[in-house]
Amino acid sequence: MADRIALRGLRARGYHGVFDFERRAGQDFVVDAVLHLDTAPAAASDDVDDTVHYGLLAERLVAIVEGEPVNLIETLAERLAAACLAEARSSGWS
Repeated sequence: MADRIALRGLRARGYHGVFDFERRAGQDFVVDAVLHLDTAPAAASDDVDDTVHYGLLAERLVAIVEGEPVNLIETLAERLAAACLAEARSSGWS
């Protein structure tokens, strides 16, 4: 059975959108991410390398929102999901 790590309410200012005023003025984005994984190896080893370092993942997600503007929220969501999956692969829990 998978455990869950949830990052909720990450806030970052981004300049995404189709319209010029969205990119000019920007807006605050709120990101929630839920990761399902087995936390038993990390609990046994007490080593952050055996799990998702959610502090670093949160920083990556904020950097994506604050980074290169995109037109569509779907594109932004895909980039955020890709960062979560990359963390999964680097942590060895995918």
